[in-house]
Amino acid sequence: MLRDDLRTLWTEPRPPDAPARVRRDWALLAAGLAGVALEATLRENVVWRPVAVVFAVWLCLLPLWRRTRPLAMVTLAFGSVILLQVASLVAAPREPVGLDTGAWVVLVLVYALPRWGSGREIVLGGAVILAACTLATVTYETPVLEKVGGFVFLLLPGVVGAAVRFWVTARERQLEQVRSREREQLARELHDTVAHHVSAMVIIAQAGRVLAGTDPSAAVEALEGVEEEGARTLEEMRAMVAALRDRGVGAELAPPAGVADLERLVRTPGGRLRVDLGLDGELDALPPAVDAAVYRIVQESVTNALRHAVDATELVVRVTAERDTVRVSVRDNGRRTGRGRDGYGLTGLRERATLLGGTLRAGPGTDRGWHVEAELPRARSESGVHSRPRR
Repeated sequence: MLRDDLRTLWTEPRPPDAPARVRRDWALLAAGLAGVALEATLRENVVWRPVAVVFAVWLCLLPLWRRTRPLAMVTLAFGSVILLQVASLVAAPREPVGLDTGAWVVLVLVYALPRWGSGREIVLGGAVILAACTLATVTYETPVLEKVGGFVFLLLPGVVGAAVRFWVTARERQLEQVRSREREQLARELHDTVAHHVSAMVIIAQAGRVLAGTDPSAAVEALEGVEEEGARTLEEMRAMVAALRDRGVGAELAPPAGVADLERLVRTPGGRLRVDLGLDGELDALPPAVDAAVYRIVQESVTNALRHAVDATELVVRVTAERDTVRVSVRDNGRRTGRGRDGYGLTGLRERATLLGGTLRAGPGTDRGWHVEAELPRARSESGVHSRPRR
């Protein structure tokens, strides 16, 4: 078991999409250099002042590459510390060499190693840190408790970095599960819609074959071909989505809820919020996937407003069909709070909108409430579009 855990740690890859540099990196560099300048100027008992200043400036520069080269930066930093400690052993100064500002910068590198490094880099970097700490215990004559406390204080940022990495990884895994469920649901809806029409095609073809008994044989063969092709398509569609469905759940062979169901949806909130629903434009002939996506966006937005809108009394829902797009807007008039409502449900809706080639934005309004805005592409429909009846 321990061997498997060590092998897993050794083969752990780096976190994806690590940023090279952000604005706070330059702020950290400026603060470090300012600290070096102040300490070198105001502190009187600095041993080997020029060496200490150069060493501290060197340490301040290393965090600029801590995300993209965590092992290299830790090696350079603690390698320099080891060299300075060796020089201290040879020259035997009365006080430790270096500035306190550099020690605080080193803590940033210790944090970055488990946060951004691969498993191999974490193990090798940890060995370098351990070697530097071991040499420090030999170089400086300090009490044992102070040495242990310093070692724990040095490793604490590493523990925090590992915890942050675990939390981010767990959240990304949850978000990916949400996206996968949204893809699964979209696949189910597409399957049900296609299966509905194909089943009708098979039935019509079967009836046509019976009625065409007195017609030429070519018509019968054509109807047989339609029946065979329709049955094969239905079978392939069911097989393709079978793995996406829960065991024991069969195909409903009916279109999913869509724009036609929005009026029933907004009538069921329970009375706490007054829902103002507005439908504008030609919404009867939307593609099934877009039709279902509009319903899901409104459903999730209404649910979020009922759960989280503080002091809200009204919810405004607008669905507008334009020539090439369908726009969905859901806004409440609740009181703005510091905590947002952008949870896993909205993440799934963003994934659905992206899969359909659209966009979805959600966030607090300029003055009050929470706003959800979505734009979905609408395929231009000709005579072959199957419009969905209002229910």
